[in-house]
Amino acid sequence: MSDAPDSAPENSPLWALTVQQEERRLRALHPTPDDVPTCMNHFDDFISCNAVGRQLRSLYRFGEMAHCTHKFAELKFCLSVKGLHPEQRRDAWIRRRAEWWARRRLGASSEDVWDFRTEPVKDFPRVVPADQLPNAVLT
Repeated sequence: MSDAPDSAPENSPLWALTVQQEERRLRALHPTPDDVPTCMNHFDDFISCNAVGRQLRSLYRFGEMAHCTHKFAELKFCLSVKGLHPEQRRDAWIRRRAEWWARRRLGASSEDVWDFRTEPVKDFPRVVPADQLPNAVLT
C-alpha cells in the first residue's frame, strides 16, 4: 500500500509520532468495528477499479491503464485478518491505514517543488505606459 516513498525511516521518532497521530485520528473516525470497511467493500473497490469504464477513463486522462494493485493488496489484507475478533480486526486495519497515511505525510509531495515566498516579487505586475502598449490592446 505504499504509494508514496518514505522520507523518514520507519524506526525514527518522527515516524512513530506520525503513526501515533494518524492512529488517534482514525480511532476517532472509526469508533466501532462496524465503521471499518468490510472485505466486500474492498472487493467492490477492486472490481470497480478494473471495470472497463474506469480503465478507459484512465487511459484517456493519463495515457495508461489504471493501477489496481493497491486495491488488491487491501482486499488480501482484509481477507487475512477476517478470522480475528472484530476489535482486533479494527486495530489491525487502523494500524495499516495509519502507516499508509504516515507514508503520505512524510513522503514526497507535489508541494515540495514550490518555494514559499517571504516577500512579494519586485515590480510585479509591471506597469506598462499606455504609449508602449500594442495597438490591438488600445482598440
